[in-house]
Amino acid sequence: MQLITERLFLIPLHPDEMRALIAHTTDPETVEAYHEMLTLSQAHPEQRVWYTAWGIYLNASGDFVGDLCFKGLPESGRPEIGYGILEKYWNHGYTTEAVRAACQWALAQPGVKAVEAETDPANAASQAVLRKVGFAPTGTIGEEGPRFILHRDVLFL
Repeated sequence: MQLITERLFLIPLHPDEMRALIAHTTDPETVEAYHEMLTLSQAHPEQRVWYTAWGIYLNASGDFVGDLCFKGLPESGRPEIGYGILEKYWNHGYTTEAVRAACQWALAQPGVKAVEAETDPANAASQAVLRKVGFAPTGTIGEEGPRFILHRDVLFL
């Protein structure tokens, strides 16, 4: 499976690719999150794409620019998305392009009613990405900060 946009392609990572991502990651919090994704993707092989990281790559060069993930597919039909782009690729619109493509794919899947996200209150760039894609604040605060939701019926601009 692969999602292709104008400048990017996104691929759900297999266990060996997740292990390689973990080996090249230095932030302990991110390493812990990747380990959790790997464990859950192996525990739910039939829903692996909902638990593993998706690598984000440039179409032109194949360079890895970051990753995103869904944090499982809950019975509510409202998976949560998380994402991160390597700093050297910031300010090129890659995050918006990747999140938009992943959300369009997710909302086209059976049983998915909405996609949710949560950001650090100080992360204005992440909140701007969510708004550009069509997410709206829910008015609630989660463990990491404000929560946002993108409903199936929102037009992707």
